[in-house]
Amino acid sequence: MSKIKFELEFPIHASPSMLYTYFATPAGLEEWFADKVNSRGKLVTFVWDGDEEKAAILSNKNGEKMKYKWEESEGDETYFEFRIQVDPITKDVSLMVTDFADGEDEVEESKMLWENQIDELKQTIGA
Repeated sequence: MSKIKFELEFPIHASPSMLYTYFATPAGLEEWFADKVNSRGKLVTFVWDGDEEKAAILSNKNGEKMKYKWEESEGDETYFEFRIQVDPITKDVSLMVTDFADGEDEVEESKMLWENQIDELKQTIGA
């Protein structure tokens, strides 16, 4: 079954540099994304309710974006990415999230999961 790529945009009232720390550092990710996050070089371990998931950092553009790949999805082209987008005119900040779902029927469920996660991020940073 082929994976379906989707992208979401979330306007966030926060400075890009502050927002970046929330998806690029273990301490930041623990605030809203996972219960515990450990980073060792390019390998990041996320823990939810005692279950571990490992991801590799594919790219890190300081202050702008982080791209991760789940260890379990090696061999395919999937990844998940956080990217900060700043409107050049209004200076409005948006967080772009790119991810993949297992099929058409899971796209909406995956989007809802991200919306809940980003709502938690917004509450955490007071945006």
